[in-house]
Amino acid sequence: MMSDVELVDHMDRVWHSIATLCSSFTEEQWKTPTDCPGWSVKDQVSHLVGAECGILGRPSPDHIPEETGHVKNDVGQRNEVVVDWRRSSPGAKVLEEFQQITGERLGLLRDMSEADFQVETQTPIGPGTVAEFLRIRIFDAWVHEQDIRRAVGLPGHLDGPVAELSVGRVARAMPLVVGKKAAAPDSTTVVFQLTGDAGRSLPIIVEGNRARLLEAEPPNPAVRLTMDVETFVCLGCGRWSPGDSLASGKVSIDGSKEMGEAIINQMNIMI
Repeated sequence: MMSDVELVDHMDRVWHSIATLCSSFTEEQWKTPTDCPGWSVKDQVSHLVGAECGILGRPSPDHIPEETGHVKNDVGQRNEVVVDWRRSSPGAKVLEEFQQITGERLGLLRDMSEADFQVETQTPIGPGTVAEFLRIRIFDAWVHEQDIRRAVGLPGHLDGPVAELSVGRVARAMPLVVGKKAAAPDSTTVVFQLTGDAGRSLPIIVEGNRARLLEAEPPNPAVRLTMDVETFVCLGCGRWSPGDSLASGKVSIDGSKEMGEAIINQMNIMI
């Protein structure tokens, strides 16, 4: 378990990484489309600004986006308000706002007590503590940082504690993917083999129609899915098409091809 101080350090680390990455972008780079439908690089940062403003209790802009064909649900609609409202601003101005709001948030986080982090609150995935909400914010910021990096062709920050935390959040949802979404039969064993510095092995078994992580790999899993950390996160966060990832060889399946494809097709855990 990470301490509260470590969590705040990780939040600081990912915010700093984003600010440094974007500091030299041209306006053309700011306008580069990303893997999030309808969103440019600048839109990614605008989303992060809007999220942190909301946590500080600042009202959402009184604004109605005109283009919402890429929006899938009410959460997306709320996100689009803060993003579209900033589309007329230069990227440098959005980055300046990002640095200001994250600096303010970081100062407040540094001043919080241990008890403050254990206060119950509402998180995007349901009731939880302030510490759990912070873990979600770290994950969200890192995922959007990776969206930006892929768009502008500047890979990085795929290792270290923030990457490990973020990959872990996707990893912990894989039993649900295997057992419920892909409906793997009882006694099925699956191993996700993730390569890279933040990689790991995720052995899973289905028992009583529920899947759970195993402490060690089974000797002969029904299916082994091998991919790098970037592919794992892009599939888990709905950034890449399962079919394209399989066709391009980014994912390899050993064992039951049918079950492996069923799992890959159900890996998206994002709203």
